[in-house]
Amino acid sequence: MKLKTCLLLFLLLIPLTAFAQGLPTITVGIGEATNPGEVSTALQILVVLTILSIAPAILLMTTGFTRIVIVLSFVRQAMGTQQAPSNQIIIGLALFLTFFVMAPVFDQINDNALQPYLNKQINQEQALKQALKPMRQFMFSQVGEKDLQLLVDISKSPQPDNRADISMLTLIPAFMLSELKRAFQMGFLLFVPFLMIDMIVASILMAMGMMMLPPIIVSLPFKILLFVLVDGWTLVIGSLIQSFG
Repeated sequence: MKLKTCLLLFLLLIPLTAFAQGLPTITVGIGEATNPGEVSTALQILVVLTILSIAPAILLMTTGFTRIVIVLSFVRQAMGTQQAPSNQIIIGLALFLTFFVMAPVFDQINDNALQPYLNKQINQEQALKQALKPMRQFMFSQVGEKDLQLLVDISKSPQPDNRADISMLTLIPAFMLSELKRAFQMGFLLFVPFLMIDMIVASILMAMGMMMLPPIIVSLPFKILLFVLVDGWTLVIGSLIQSFG
């Protein structure tokens, strides 16, 4: 909770600081290097910028965001409501649910890696190792053994003796594969009741001789009514959160 509070305060203080001290300017230029040290510094800056550009994707792919956003998309498709809720709402809800699920992991990273590093108690390499421990523990708790073994076999690396021998390059794609499989399994279970409503409505329309009327138009209100009566959003969100337990 401390980390989330600090981030919120930091975001709120950015515009106040900008107006109080003036907006900073950034100048980027290309010139001829006079010594090898300048070339090395430029390459280091390029690597850092590259890592920062893909950091959000890496962060999302190592958390529960994938499973959550796919299941929420399946809910919308199963109901047949087209763009309700919109993509912005689904992604926003998935992000906040991801923060909720990952809060214990982020708190461990803050307590064991970020704060000691800011207080100069540990160096950068030690902070990175401490930050990876809770992330690896979370991914190992969600990854399937078959998916992990598949990636180990594909990489043609030696059979690991324990979890410490499995690299992040093997763990992350295996975790992603497990998340996709679990999300599609939950999506299938979500489709079944709505599919039954579509079949019942289509059979009734066929029996009444109303073959020109699309069944989806008639079944949509009934699917929405069913979803509301069973408190669908609470069930879906609750199942999603509990699936990470």
